[in-house]
Amino acid sequence: MHILGLTGSIGMGKSTTAGLFAELGVPVHSADEAVHALYCGPDAARVEARFPGVLKDGQIDRAALSKAVLASPQALRDLEAIVHPLVRQAEDAFLTKAREAGEPLVVLDIPLLFEAGRADDVDSILVVTAPLAVQEERVLQRPGMTAEKLRAILARQMPDSEKRRRADYVIDTASGLDAARHAVAALVAKLGVDPKRG
Repeated sequence: MHILGLTGSIGMGKSTTAGLFAELGVPVHSADEAVHALYCGPDAARVEARFPGVLKDGQIDRAALSKAVLASPQALRDLEAIVHPLVRQAEDAFLTKAREAGEPLVVLDIPLLFEAGRADDVDSILVVTAPLAVQEERVLQRPGMTAEKLRAILARQMPDSEKRRRADYVIDTASGLDAARHAVAALVAKLGVDPKRG
């Protein structure tokens, strides 16, 4: 089974690209979706215990949590110490299930793949990219996002140019959905999987 790591900086089109793999029947595990499930589940109480006041109506208020950790590197490390092991458990269960099903290819959608030292956990790496102006336009359209917040997020992420340099494959998402869909299908075929099997 070939494990393809999918990553890219904020606003580069990673989630959309993951969806294109799923359209072709390739199993995808999203770290972001695993975190979302955690924030709505029983483990949310562990986050609330460290950051009182962020649990509202049974789930973590991401805006409140973001406010609590953004200005403090230690707070962010504390959050990661709770979240990362739980996300890895979900990922391991996904990989076990895919192996048992005989899947030839799976995608691990990991936002901070390089930053978290995960490059050796996958067989190859796909980085999605877009020009800076496109990235900024996409991200600043998100609710509650500001230029200041974007700068803080980018400061914690490896530069896009370095991610592209380390990647095995790169897809530029600025050319539109059809071009990205074609690039994903070509990559799936290159990795030896019939892109129409799903």
